[in-house]
Amino acid sequence: MNTQQVANRLVELCRKGENMQALEELYANRCTSQEMPGIPGEELVSGKEAITKKSQEWYASVEEFHGGGVSDPQVAGDHFSCVMDMDITFKGRGRIQMEEICLYQVKDGEIVSEQFFYEMPS
Repeated sequence: MNTQQVANRLVELCRKGENMQALEELYANRCTSQEMPGIPGEELVSGKEAITKKSQEWYASVEEFHGGGVSDPQVAGDHFSCVMDMDITFKGRGRIQMEEICLYQVKDGEIVSEQFFYEMPS
């Protein structure tokens, strides 16, 4: 798949709530995931297995999803971005609404890196 096809598939799966399927299907084994500085936990995670674990832990911290969405992807060369917004209640932390810019890099038809940009809700 080219970058546009990977981007379209990621957005399609995320809109269906199949984010873990997207990770399994589209990510390279040697991918990286980078969060914003200052968030709890690891800022940079390497490897598909570690990213899968990070994602499972994040989902386990959610008490309830109230809504959210994913924009159409914007592609430039081997990168694409999209905006994701969420309305979530976290266990023990309460309900938050946030949006983030998600930036991905694709090589050989697989996502090799992801990086997230957002403001921490107060």
